[in-house]
Amino acid sequence: MTMQESEPRRRKTQRVLVTGGAGFIGSHFVKRLLAAGGVEVTVVDALTYAAHLGNLSAALDDGLVTFVQGTLDDRRLVDRLVAEHDAVVHFAAESHVTRSLGDAGSFVQTNVVGTFHLLDAARSYGVDKFVHVSTDEVYGPLRTGTAGEGDPLRPTVPYAASKAAAEQIAMSYFHTYDVPVCITRSVNNYGPGQHHEKLVPLFVTRLLSGQKVTLHGRGQHVRNWLHVEDNCQGIDLVMRRGLPGEAYNIGGGTYLTNREMTALLLAEIGADWDRVEYGPDRLANDIRYSVDPRKARDDLGYQPVWDLAAGLAQTVQWYRDNPDRWESPQLAATTTTPNGPGHVG
Repeated sequence: MTMQESEPRRRKTQRVLVTGGAGFIGSHFVKRLLAAGGVEVTVVDALTYAAHLGNLSAALDDGLVTFVQGTLDDRRLVDRLVAEHDAVVHFAAESHVTRSLGDAGSFVQTNVVGTFHLLDAARSYGVDKFVHVSTDEVYGPLRTGTAGEGDPLRPTVPYAASKAAAEQIAMSYFHTYDVPVCITRSVNNYGPGQHHEKLVPLFVTRLLSGQKVTLHGRGQHVRNWLHVEDNCQGIDLVMRRGLPGEAYNIGGGTYLTNREMTALLLAEIGADWDRVEYGPDRLANDIRYSVDPRKARDDLGYQPVWDLAAGLAQTVQWYRDNPDRWESPQLAATTTTPNGPGHVG
């Protein structure tokens, strides 16, 4: 074998640090990275209530992932991890809108200060790419039209405001210190393994356990629903091909009112509308989100592949097959639903 023939075998393996990688979207992203190959993956996660090591069980059992339990408040840990990796993909966040209404401080601490710690480490030690995973909620409500990446950020709730603030800090580190930052703004995700505080898993698990579900207002709020694996496809493309200093909308799912989504879940589970009740609307519940995903499509080749009906069937089946992940006394005590769920972690 000649030196030229053996050269591809010596290609550098990319070392990727995934924050929040034991959470819903982060764990799906980790599995996507491992399936593609050519990477060494480290996950750092605080293992709060919304994360679960079961999301990574196969990869951990096979030794394919290095797992570190810790928070982004630990600067020594953050510095050590960032120094050892080529790329950072940042999912770790508090992401539940309703929780942010009563505990805004923890959202600022995790989503803003935690992001700053990562960025400052990236500035000190250098990375090839820093992907900050954000949300369409930073644009605020749109009664008509759709938001492009250059449109103003107008968040209305503490969760969305904390994500918008983190974005601004991230972009400042690109412009000031040349940290190669890219931002993704995803629509609502659904899929297997999501914590049951979010709309789809909450409704599915309550219906499967014979309970009623509650719609805020009249269920008129509009969201774009995207399978988690389609979002991870977009994030992966941004990590590999995204231009530093740019944001990319990850959308292209299906627009539904929350009442329409409820109808689909009732049909999938075989339940009737007598299992649905209505409650007061949540504070500052944005009526509609809408993003334009053409930039990711045209510049990166992003194209969602999951059909909504197939995705919901797969999701419901996962909750049927994994009752140990959601059956608990806490579920029975849950009586309201976040009609504007966050999308990360």
